[in-house]
Amino acid sequence: MQRLPAVLAVFCIWASLPLLPLAYAEPGQHWPAAKPDGSSWHAAVSRDVQEFAVEHKPKAIMVVRDDEVVASAGDIAAKVNVRSMRKSLLSALMGMAIKDGRIDLDRTLAELAIDDGPPALSPAEKGATVRQLLMARSGVYHAAAYETGQMKERRPPRDSHPPGSFWYYNNWDFNALGTIYRQSVGDIFASFQTRIARPIGMEDFSVADGMYLKESSSVHPAYLFQMSARDLARFGLLFLNGGRWNGVEVIAPEWVKDSTTRLSDTEQPERGYGYLWWTYTKGSSGLSAFFANGYGGQMVVVVPSKRLVIVELVDLAVNPQGIRTQRVLDLVSRISASVP
Repeated sequence: MQRLPAVLAVFCIWASLPLLPLAYAEPGQHWPAAKPDGSSWHAAVSRDVQEFAVEHKPKAIMVVRDDEVVASAGDIAAKVNVRSMRKSLLSALMGMAIKDGRIDLDRTLAELAIDDGPPALSPAEKGATVRQLLMARSGVYHAAAYETGQMKERRPPRDSHPPGSFWYYNNWDFNALGTIYRQSVGDIFASFQTRIARPIGMEDFSVADGMYLKESSSVHPAYLFQMSARDLARFGLLFLNGGRWNGVEVIAPEWVKDSTTRLSDTEQPERGYGYLWWTYTKGSSGLSAFFANGYGGQMVVVVPSKRLVIVELVDLAVNPQGIRTQRVLDLVSRISASVP
């Protein structure tokens, strides 16, 4: 029998091996600075970031490519209230609980004994599922804790849309999910520290950086996080790498994919909504990204095609006007266009 050439034999053995997920580098104890490779894109990104920081005055901004910091400005270790970015942080924990069998996406509020203070939920509202809450499609328009004035003004009338039929960015859904998590698993902040912050080496987060905020409008409190830009960059990289860290699965890759997929349209055609994550597609530039977003300019943006994570935090006590989401997304578009 004729023998295969050595090179071909090695190739055949390699080709027969099972496919493994690509391994990407993660930072160690601290984020390293990128090493410019002589091309112009590092300088272009750094210039864009510095000019943006001078004009808009964020507390911190970071641009990360895989395990390196390409550019930064401000205090990346300072912790601020990340506002509605809390919802994407909870989404990660919900994905873990769902995989563990602690939470079922298709259980209803009635089955979970979730209600609210007067006026209590109607039978139709109690038919909403965990999945519909994650999509902001519960149809429950009860008053909620930690709502902005705009959210209160736009809230539809009670029982005006059946569960699942209408997307509305709804703090009631998000806060009730926090209650469901606590009833099914335990404290949100302790879980986040144990299951996410420690495994991916967050440098600043502790349980003391979390707080529950309850208001008379609802029995379901908001869950507030104080976080640093460099810790949030790790969180973004975790999602960029499909939920894996140093080759170990932290969050199921299926949940990372599902939660950051556009499941609902929103008022702005370029933005969609998944499971507590926003998506962004800019057709003119080909940019496709997903992001966590909080009031005033708190953002973690992930651009998978360029292996980029961009984080911005704003101290609203210093910069009360905040920074508009679209300004940050425009910066992300410029940065992405510069990166090969």
